[in-house]
Amino acid sequence: MRNLDFSSWQGLLSTLLGLALITLIGVGVRLLVMQTIQQRRARENRQINERLRTLIAAYKTLGGSFTGNLAVDPRHLRDLRREEAGAAEEGQPVPLRPGGDRARRMRDATEAALSDIILLGTEEQVRLAAQAASDLVAGRPVHTAELVVSLREFIRRVLDLEPVPAQLSIPRQGPARPASSVRGKGDGGAKPGGGGGGGGAGAGGGMLMGVTLDHDRHS
Repeated sequence: MRNLDFSSWQGLLSTLLGLALITLIGVGVRLLVMQTIQQRRARENRQINERLRTLIAAYKTLGGSFTGNLAVDPRHLRDLRREEAGAAEEGQPVPLRPGGDRARRMRDATEAALSDIILLGTEEQVRLAAQAASDLVAGRPVHTAELVVSLREFIRRVLDLEPVPAQLSIPRQGPARPASSVRGKGDGGAKPGGGGGGGGAGAGGGMLMGVTLDHDRHS
């Protein structure tokens, strides 16, 4: 304050202009800092929402069924044909294909969901998803109940929901079963029913993203 000059109107004017300039610079710096912080928070929120939507889609894919066969059949169509050809050569009854195209689409959806979890899941979820993927590669049936429980607990915690009561008994969950192919009267071929698992990169509306699988409770 000792450098302020109020002895003349010229000195007063220059002092006021200097104070206004300093105030303007301070306000500008503050606004710039606030804008930078808001942009960073918005980016972090978008990343969290993207991650959460992807994991919710994976949860719906891997835990959409409570009944029936909850294991994922790892066999591809070539494996089934190879088994049928071997049985035919040995004169044995040809084994029936379990679920046909539905089993294949369930396996494809499970693979996509496991890939998303390995990308965006927690350390425990990545470990469980990697183990399930290794079982698929090795040709072993895959159960996803433990991974589904981990996803459910993580999603509820991120959404600030109360944890599921420990005394509550929830049946084991398995992958959602895609709807069967339906042939219409005027169709030349079958139209596929359900789709694959949720994609991690595409954005969606609300809290759900990716391809939602139709539930077939009567299979």
